[in-house]
Amino acid sequence: MEVAAEAAAKGEPPNLDDLLVEETWRGALDGEFGKEYWSSLKKFLAKEYGSGAKVFPAPGNIFRAFNTCPMERVKVVILGQDPYHDDGQAMGLSFSVPKGWKVPSSLINIYKELGTDLGCKKPTHGDLDKWSTQGVLMLNASLTVRAHQANSHSKKGWESFTDAAIRTLAKQRKGLVFLLWGKNAQEKERLIAKDAGHLILKSPHPSGLSAHRGFYGCKHFSQANNFIEKNGGVPIDWQIV
Repeated sequence: MEVAAEAAAKGEPPNLDDLLVEETWRGALDGEFGKEYWSSLKKFLAKEYGSGAKVFPAPGNIFRAFNTCPMERVKVVILGQDPYHDDGQAMGLSFSVPKGWKVPSSLINIYKELGTDLGCKKPTHGDLDKWSTQGVLMLNASLTVRAHQANSHSKKGWESFTDAAIRTLAKQRKGLVFLLWGKNAQEKERLIAKDAGHLILKSPHPSGLSAHRGFYGCKHFSQANNFIEKNGGVPIDWQIV
């Protein structure tokens, strides 16, 4: 993203206000940029960047979930917690890592469930951009993290922003699928409008610690596609190649 690259070249912290560029999301969430929590979040991040701390993902990818999946095209929402915190992993989409990087255990388990549910072949990489461009919003509760420190940017303001995004999406759109994996994601159910015909599917988190407690066998992907087709939409091609 040009504005992020220009800021980096000047040695300046990125201006968050400039990084969400997708028009439908920008219009829907523009009111958040004037709120007190947003100002506090910007100050916190400026301090992080100013201290020389490594912050993931790269500034141009902070809003990637939104910038690659316009609001009017969303079909499925997958909620995560915070970005991967090791070098090179975070790319702005929950559960996704760039090609060439080791596939994380949670995503390996997601792939296993896709195999048993839909017969998908095991991918060789963890880049989920293909899902995003089809209308799968892969959104973390926090959109940044300090290197090697899980949850280091939680409760700094990001949750207020992403909660607003979920609430606004669920109110303005009808007939979406929300995949809520694990306790943290399921706490967001309170944000989802009950009168908009959404399908809410819940299971344990796909991590190695909990996948065997009910994520395996949940058949969320086939259920999502059946629901989308029932409502006249084009199903998601979940096969990553």
